[in-house]
Amino acid sequence: MQKSECHGSVQLRNRVTGNCDQRTSSSVQTKQRTTVQRSKSSLSASSLESARKLHPRPSDKLNPKTINPGLRETKHPYTFVSKEGFRELLLVKGAPEKAVPLLPRLIPVLKAALVHSDDEVFERGLNALMQLSVVVGPSLNDHLKHLLTSLSKRLMDKKFKEPITSALQKLEQHGGSGSLIVIKSKIPTYCSICF
Repeated sequence: MQKSECHGSVQLRNRVTGNCDQRTSSSVQTKQRTTVQRSKSSLSASSLESARKLHPRPSDKLNPKTINPGLRETKHPYTFVSKEGFRELLLVKGAPEKAVPLLPRLIPVLKAALVHSDDEVFERGLNALMQLSVVVGPSLNDHLKHLLTSLSKRLMDKKFKEPITSALQKLEQHGGSGSLIVIKSKIPTYCSICF
């Protein structure tokens, strides 16, 4: 066997076979381990900080960009997040003042959910419309005509007749007499709950 040293490791060469056997001294191995352990601990500390930054609590801003694809989701965790996220955004302090300026951007999102072929997406859109009407009240009346067309088409389906009627009643209740005029113009068979 022939012996050669290079930076803390010993290389042994067998003269007969020509194979090399490399052995590292224990001090070099110890230094490598401590370096690896330090990098792992610094990674875990930085990953905890980044995890906190990536997952903030719901903010006080209503952001329709996050709602846009959400209401039309069809896969499990995303459907729950979109439904609960929309509800929580409308429950924040000062939501009516923040939601009214965003109505022109929220209406296309709701309309897309209400015309979707998937029944669960339609129901989420209908629930979101009712929640929005509770928060913004009569401010929604100017935008109702865009949404009621899709509701009138689904009203013929027996499965959705009762939920749509309930939603129309809530729209009328929170939107006042102005909403009744818009509802009656798009859905003439609707019976008012206010006398």
